[in-house]
Amino acid sequence: MDAAAIYKDSLVWDDHCGFEMLPDAPLAPLLTPWREAGVDYLSINVGYDVKAWTRTIENIAALRRRLPLEAPFCRLVSSVADIDAARAEGKLAVTFDIEGMDALNGRADMVQFYYDLGVRHMLFAYNRNNLAGSGCHDEDTGLTDFGRQVIDEMNRVGMVVDCSHSGFKTTMAAMERSSVPVVFSHSNPKALVDHGRNITDEQIKGCAATGGVIGINGVSLFLGEATASPANVARHAAYVAELTGPEHVGISLDYAPKTEAPKTSAPETEETGPGESSDISETIARDPYYWPPGTGYEKGVSYLDIRRLPEVAGELAKAGFTAPDIAGILGGNFKRVAQQVWK
Repeated sequence: MDAAAIYKDSLVWDDHCGFEMLPDAPLAPLLTPWREAGVDYLSINVGYDVKAWTRTIENIAALRRRLPLEAPFCRLVSSVADIDAARAEGKLAVTFDIEGMDALNGRADMVQFYYDLGVRHMLFAYNRNNLAGSGCHDEDTGLTDFGRQVIDEMNRVGMVVDCSHSGFKTTMAAMERSSVPVVFSHSNPKALVDHGRNITDEQIKGCAATGGVIGINGVSLFLGEATASPANVARHAAYVAELTGPEHVGISLDYAPKTEAPKTSAPETEETGPGESSDISETIARDPYYWPPGTGYEKGVSYLDIRRLPEVAGELAKAGFTAPDIAGILGGNFKRVAQQVWK
């Protein structure tokens, strides 16, 4: 089996990037790795609960204005048909996602606002509890009334419900509540690596039962190794496929290229801090609340470079996946969910 040819012919879909978006960050250096990897679709993380909800809006505003100017190899899209058109043009299709419902500022009507601006999936929480539900590193209090209201609104407007980073009770209740498929955009099986960010077999099967997809990430801590490897990403994908069938597996590496913070004339504030950058180790050191001590983050993490994604395809072939299976895992499965949910 020619895995390289399968990769070249497949729609390659990365449902979540790992860098922290900053409104003044140079965009071409951030996004070039995905272009070099031959990725066709990328969801850019525009905000998470660690930052004020207003930062999410600033990031979206910056991306919508500056992407066509600074990264013309990208195309902002709003539909699956747009993705196909961008791919035909040789461009990287881009939408946005949000990690945590603090970005709603307590108002479910913000869902439509974000959807109209290009957000196509949203998580409940980023590791810690909020108004909508529980984070995976906090007391598992479950989905709230506000969280249920938000799910209903996400279903209505066409935004995908994303259960990554969230607590067990919250995710199970969310999967029962949603009337359309849900995803874990970037979560690995807990049975292979017992870490709070990874998910149980029950969560994996629950997601598949909705028609959804579990995206395997390439973060070393969640893969259970010092340095993330393509073989281990494929091993985690194979485990999920064994539970659910390959049609419910995707790859979202959560890759974060190491870049320097942009120099700006803006004064330092408690919110931005000095020398802010997309390096997660620096972010954790500034505010360990969202990455609790004893959970491994303090030791540092590595990411599988997105440009090694073709090697993952090769490892999937070695693991016995068929060409259609590999094409689905690389992007076809996430595309199916988008076709069912986006409006």
